[in-house]
Amino acid sequence: MTILAIESSCDETSASVLVQKANQIVVKSLVTSTSLELHAITGGVIPEVAAREQIRYIIPAIQQALMETFQYEMTTSAPPIDAIAVTYGPGLIGSLLVGVETAKTLSLLWNLPLIPVNHMYGHIYANYITQIGKQITENQPEFPSIALIVSGGHTDLLFMRSHTQIEHIGQTRDDAAGEAFDKIGRLLGLAYPAGPKIAELAKNGDRTRFTLPRPMIGSHDLDFSFSGLKTSVLNLLKSENLDFSEESLSSGKSQTLADICASVEYSIVNVLTRKTQKAIEKYKPKSLLVGGGVSANTALKQSLIAMSEEQDVAIFIPEKNLCTDNAAMIGANAFFLANRTNTTEITALPNLSYI
Repeated sequence: MTILAIESSCDETSASVLVQKANQIVVKSLVTSTSLELHAITGGVIPEVAAREQIRYIIPAIQQALMETFQYEMTTSAPPIDAIAVTYGPGLIGSLLVGVETAKTLSLLWNLPLIPVNHMYGHIYANYITQIGKQITENQPEFPSIALIVSGGHTDLLFMRSHTQIEHIGQTRDDAAGEAFDKIGRLLGLAYPAGPKIAELAKNGDRTRFTLPRPMIGSHDLDFSFSGLKTSVLNLLKSENLDFSEESLSSGKSQTLADICASVEYSIVNVLTRKTQKAIEKYKPKSLLVGGGVSANTALKQSLIAMSEEQDVAIFIPEKNLCTDNAAMIGANAFFLANRTNTTEITALPNLSYI
């Protein structure tokens, strides 16, 4: 089976062609454009700007993905694919509409089935991709599984008994982990998106210099909370009279900034790891699947790998280019949905939850 997948839930516009043979999911092409540079200027994603850029990028991305795979020029004649998969939520309504309406149009034009995919499940199924380019993964996740989705908009724990039996067991009560990184980064004067910049600065920081809270780490549930950490950083800056303008950094405060970044990263990583460990101890899974943009964070990877080894659970984390939003993960999920959903009557759902 061959699928053309489309992802446009936020500020990435992505198209991918994937092939499934036996138990292998092979990415034949993956094209992703982003409007990140525009959002960096404004310190965050502006929905209207993101949607306008989606309109610019969507057809060229699809055309390039098909060209790389089949040398196919877009016409009214269908390319050699069996279905089209598209993200229909959650996300920004304008961005979602661009992808959904494009997919519906192509589905009707080419008389091909359309498979709507929940964006959040897509992050999990990035771990089922066995080959992209020359990178080949031989091991496959086994059920039951615990899935940790950690991104700019979501921080969730799921228990998966099978591809169709999925239970939502934990979530953030306020800010997502990636959102916390970005908001704290703004307090520290770092450009958007701040997560990678905090991680880079943290490498040279001393996390023990400042003690920051690890919210809800001792709670008996599997929920998260990160808004209190943001408030603690704000209070720290005020109490220490810290300001990280270029002038202040040149006067010797760069180490202080690195130390705060190290403390922030440690707090977030520690909470994510501990809550995931609690889920593993409770549900006794065979696999741990990690997905979402924050899963590219090196400290988080190392912490989760060490914990999973102690718990004797196989861990799966996508390659870096599959952690952030991309169409390949949407296509990978679609292979497991093809027999359940097959309709052009779909609607973009910005507040779509786990179903």
